[in-house]
Amino acid sequence: MGNVNQESDRPHPARMYDYFLGGTNNYDADRSAAKEILGVWPTIQVAARVNRAFMQRSTQFLASAGIRQFLDIGTGIPTEPNLHQIAQNLAPDARIVYVDNDPIVLAQSHALIASHPDGATAYLHADATDPDSILRSPQLRDTIDLSQPVGLSLIALSHFIDGDATQLVGTYLDAFAPGSYVVICQVTGDYDPAQVAVVREIYRARGINARERNREEFAALFHDLELVEPGIVPPHRWRPNGIISPPESHDAKVSCYAAVGRKP
Repeated sequence: MGNVNQESDRPHPARMYDYFLGGTNNYDADRSAAKEILGVWPTIQVAARVNRAFMQRSTQFLASAGIRQFLDIGTGIPTEPNLHQIAQNLAPDARIVYVDNDPIVLAQSHALIASHPDGATAYLHADATDPDSILRSPQLRDTIDLSQPVGLSLIALSHFIDGDATQLVGTYLDAFAPGSYVVICQVTGDYDPAQVAVVREIYRARGINARERNREEFAALFHDLELVEPGIVPPHRWRPNGIISPPESHDAKVSCYAAVGRKP
């Protein structure tokens, strides 16, 4: 599981995200970095909640579309409802594999594997940038049938991948059957480039890879996929619940793009 004392000395995106969501599973280093970001991006807590709501709606969509297998990479600290609870509420036989590299997520993984008896859940402590270890893991192979469609969830993860995220997403999808989906939400500088650039440097100064992507770069993550309507939009505008739509000014508060793509 690693040295917890060493882990607590440096911030981790999953624990900072937990802080932004109002959670308590974080250390002083996480809170210090998060508060510095709040000084630059005071609405990032709104963005975190919007991302979480997008995860819920997109999971409901996939389950309603017949997806019964999910791979959630960059899971984060368990926060109810977790993805498996949403999916199994609609499809009790749904099977879910969670992946994260934070020891705190590992320590609390019992909340992630409390499956409905008709389905299954598993947790894998691994790095998102090592797809081979994830795709070949016993946890995944014992839970997910790769000959059948899979829903790949990458919520608030790709902006922490500084390399070729397009190739990485493609590697995962190449292993999945036709009819699989990918769900991605990513920070962008298109709405407020100066603000997001400062946030990026705060992360990098603490040893966390971070990068924003513009609309074109985000669209490249869905190369050769069929975008589900309404396509690429801020996460709060992807099939929202309710009648009243937020004003355009809300988009800059969130500063993210979201989309769902289907593998033909």
